[in-house]
Amino acid sequence: MMSHLLDLAQDVMDGYRIHREEAPELLLEAPLEELQEGARRLQEHFLGNHMDLCTILNGRSGRCSENCKYCAQASCHATGIEEYEFLSKEKILANARANQEAGVNRFAIVTSGRALGGKEFDQAIEAYREMSRTLSLELCASHGILNREQFRRLREAGVTRYHHNIETSRRFFPKICTSHTYEDRIRTIHLAQKEGLEVCSGGILGMGETWEDRLDMAFSLAELGIQSIPLNALTPIPGTALEHQEPLPPEDILRAVAIFRFLNPTAQIRLAAGRKLLPDHGANAFLHGASAAITGNMLTTSGTTIREDLQMLGKLGMIN
Repeated sequence: MMSHLLDLAQDVMDGYRIHREEAPELLLEAPLEELQEGARRLQEHFLGNHMDLCTILNGRSGRCSENCKYCAQASCHATGIEEYEFLSKEKILANARANQEAGVNRFAIVTSGRALGGKEFDQAIEAYREMSRTLSLELCASHGILNREQFRRLREAGVTRYHHNIETSRRFFPKICTSHTYEDRIRTIHLAQKEGLEVCSGGILGMGETWEDRLDMAFSLAELGIQSIPLNALTPIPGTALEHQEPLPPEDILRAVAIFRFLNPTAQIRLAAGRKLLPDHGANAFLHGASAAITGNMLTTSGTTIREDLQMLGKLGMIN
């Protein structure tokens, strides 16, 4: 099997792309160690030893009208999360500057709610303009289901990438959210792309989906041309609808990372929430498929500090 998987990795390097019908047999039945070795070679070939680090600022918290079962910020859940309106430009700039000085590549403002609009969207545009003018960070935004005009304004303000997860497969999506649809998310991604923005889109593993759902999500992201794919491992939050969901075993997370590398060979596979489910904070995954990370303080779950990540990546021989 090892030689077969390495031959498959070489085929992918040469331009072959795995088809949906062959993926289960090729990727789900393969021994993990051998699958990871193939992923390592793909990562080395397409991305070298570069590591892309992004930090997130929770720009508006709580009182979200949507009913995503995993989310601590949904108003239908009782999680005791801090609630506040959109942050001041001064607070955003201070946070972004500190993260730049700490050594990250990208900075993202994320806001709760179906969509950011009105006065608060105007505030966000002003903050992005000021960051674009005074800082060297790549700017990312995550403000829900926006329209094309809003995407144009974001791009003109200096935002280069929009984050909008598809979360899971088309089949499984209605089991985790009914206040908007999978198609709403796909439509939003297409609008962002039409306005010249790169899109960062991935999902959450461990919500009760099957391996077939995970494969379907990976293929859907490839079809969308996504080049930054955050993979979150669910950390069940008390008060949410998924609070009793069993956390994924580390082996499942590592297999998913390797599979996403095989199916999205040129993309940044980005470790996000749930990294502490891995015993080494993701070091093994970074050597076998993951080429990016969300670092610093996560939105509603415990993250890994920038300094810790830079120290670990340095030991692994990776640069950001």
